[in-house]
Amino acid sequence: MTGSQPLEGKTVLLTGASAGIGRATAREVAAAGGDVALAARREERLQELAEELESEHGVGTLVAPTDVRDSDAVAETVARTVEEFGGLDVAVCNAGLIAGSAIEDLPDEEYHRMMDVNTDGVFFTARESIPHLRESEGHVVIVGSFAGQYPRPFNPVYAASKSWARSFAHSLEAQVGEEGIAVSVVNPTEVRSEFGDGSRMKERYGPEEASDPGDIAEAIVFAATREQPNTVSELDLYRPDKFSGF
Repeated sequence: MTGSQPLEGKTVLLTGASAGIGRATAREVAAAGGDVALAARREERLQELAEELESEHGVGTLVAPTDVRDSDAVAETVARTVEEFGGLDVAVCNAGLIAGSAIEDLPDEEYHRMMDVNTDGVFFTARESIPHLRESEGHVVIVGSFAGQYPRPFNPVYAASKSWARSFAHSLEAQVGEEGIAVSVVNPTEVRSEFGDGSRMKERYGPEEASDPGDIAEAIVFAATREQPNTVSELDLYRPDKFSGF
């Protein structure tokens, strides 16, 4: 890999593209020269972002309103991406959410919504992308979390969903690696974004104390642009004092 545009000529499918880490990743992908399919539920935001990326970077975009909990919707988005750009090189499974706290206070609806997005959404996106990534010897990048690696007493369901995503990433890596497909998981800690209670994160942590969405976006693009025989299996971005509470 050489040059300042390592994704030039590549197509990236990005879920959860309308805000936070996803929006920042779309900008990072475009700056690296990649065409990008923007998948999320908020079409107006996606359209605005697509216009920005096309204007500032001259890349191709596809606005793909998608609920990742719906397997048919995900399949349609992947098919549209391949039809629009002629193939697929990178699938970034970023869509995620956090809800609830104590187990006894978590309604069924919130439990299922969180698990459906954080687990089913990753599975559907990877499953539909793999046949196309096999052709391009491409990448799957899954956004995990510190919470998927270590106990999270104040939200065990969210932690379990991210632990699932991490385990799925490594097992998928073992399954498809011999076919030339790289699989990476990127684990942030706190991020100053809309995800979860983003306003509280921004109030609690200053710019030098927690990650910004752009920091995670840089890590995602770094993972997605490694060339064989090198891959990023797992990449952690933690606050320096993250383990002080253990």
